[in-house]
Amino acid sequence: MDDVERISAARRAYAELAPRVSARDPWPLAEDYGTGPEASWGPREVLAHVEEMLPFWLGEMERVIDGDGSTPTPFGRMADDAVRLGIIDRDRSLPLRVLFRRVDDGLRAWEERVPTLTDAERGRIGMHPRLGEMPAPAILDRFITGHAEDHIAQLNDILAARG
Repeated sequence: MDDVERISAARRAYAELAPRVSARDPWPLAEDYGTGPEASWGPREVLAHVEEMLPFWLGEMERVIDGDGSTPTPFGRMADDAVRLGIIDRDRSLPLRVLFRRVDDGLRAWEERVPTLTDAERGRIGMHPRLGEMPAPAILDRFITGHAEDHIAQLNDILAARG
């Protein structure tokens, strides 16, 4: 399955999850939604994270693509980034329909951008603060397709645990 097919599959999976997650609302807000071992995310934290990560990483890929090409372009963030955590905190109390719509909008933006990438854009290299050098397509694989799929599994696990 190519990248666009994986993104499209993720869009369908989140759309299928929306009524299942919404039917079990209200979901309590997690007391600890940070990055430590005690953190415990519910659907609201997962969705707030997914809706914030999609435009963030698209912007970071665009930053790498627009770099001068002579050296890897710095990009990315760490999991404990204060802005990331602040957005999750702010947005986890939004209505679920808004969170799911934002997730869909973010995936659609990736679905539209990926097919337009040129070979030159795909060849651009970024420098992540923890992972080091990464070509632009690796940003898509690591931070979008694989990550979105992981959170689909996480939401399904949360639903299964709630019964």
